Amino acid sequence: MTISFDFNDDHKLIRESVREWARKEAYEKIIEMDKKQKHDRQLLDQMGELGFLGVSIPEEYGGGGFDYISTGIVSEELEYVDTSLRVAISVHNGLNSMGILQWGNEEQKQKYLKPQAEGKKIATYGLTEPNAGSDVVGLETKAKEDGDYYIINGSKMWISLADVADHFITFAKTDSDKGHRGITAFLLEREFKGLSSGSIKDKLGVRAGNTGFLNYDDVVVPKENILGELGEGFKIAMSCLDNGRFTVAAGALGLAKAARDASVKYANERKSFGKKIGEHQLVQQHIAKMELGIETAEMLILKSGWMKNEGIRNTKETALAKWHATNVAWDAADAAVQIHGGNGFSAEFPVERMLRNSRGARIYEGTDEIQQIMQGQYALGYRVDKPLRMKMPSYKN
Repeated sequence: MTISFDFNDDHKLIRESVREWARKEAYEKIIEMDKKQKHDRQLLDQMGELGFLGVSIPEEYGGGGFDYISTGIVSEELEYVDTSLRVAISVHNGLNSMGILQWGNEEQKQKYLKPQAEGKKIATYGLTEPNAGSDVVGLETKAKEDGDYYIINGSKMWISLADVADHFITFAKTDSDKGHRGITAFLLEREFKGLSSGSIKDKLGVRAGNTGFLNYDDVVVPKENILGELGEGFKIAMSCLDNGRFTVAAGALGLAKAARDASVKYANERKSFGKKIGEHQLVQQHIAKMELGIETAEMLILKSGWMKNEGIRNTKETALAKWHATNVAWDAADAAVQIHGGNGFSAEFPVERMLRNSRGARIYEGTDEIQQIMQGQYALGYRVDKPLRMKMPSYKN
């Protein structure tokens, strides 16, 4: 087996184009959006026009046809500027579009996946509920069969792009007596009667992004909108999280690099006790720890991306990358605030926003605690991944 850490020409071109847009076109808007806690749909539309929203979707379904490493690069470069930009990739690409690509039938791919990959429709993912987060089997949303339809009632909470999305993958219990085998995934549209949403304000971080709730009040869903098969919702939810967690990990790497770069810049400009603060050993120690975290996180992310490209199930590896990278980002942002001293406590410097944004990733798409339990179970042999009925497309050359 040949291992290479070189990015190919496509990777380099994607990184350059995302970096150019995010740092030059989106950055100033993001600062104002964060202050006002206001989301701008136009940024999503621009991301769609530039191909970011379908980067790893095959060309036949309106995407760019690039590999999973490319999705990681997009996520990293977007979160280097702000987490809210990367969140759009996570829920639209990772949790929804990749889920339809893996589990959807041809009709569903044409109807939902293609316009999403082309950026004409925005998509999200509804799993978390007011009383069910890590405990997926505890979800209370129910879908009752009614002829050729299912009637869905319930609610979802902490849904990114809740007020923005056109399409939704949502999960509901179709048989409460079957545990995780009684959960089914459905494809919903904004126009479906009985579906409503609202925004959550005053979040600690990701204030430039739209986060909210979904309510289902007798939402009528055709049976042809079942994703996968009846009762496969838990498997589908977990496989979607494999893709979403990859984007979260890659995004966290971008935030950690941004915190490092801001700290290096400040440490070479600020002086104390007659010299640059970067010449003080404890400041060097902070930056050295950032560098260690960045390098190790990147290796885990690249391994996970390589496995995805090969079509190898990577639940363990992706979860480990997500757990490590999000903690690296949090530690880097915290150290960056410390290096900036009093200025780090001010919104005039970007590290304050980085610290606020970095905290949420240790909760969503699998808490630190869930990731630790998973890794412990893998190591002890209590958890073994079985091949899924529907494998993700590989990108082997």
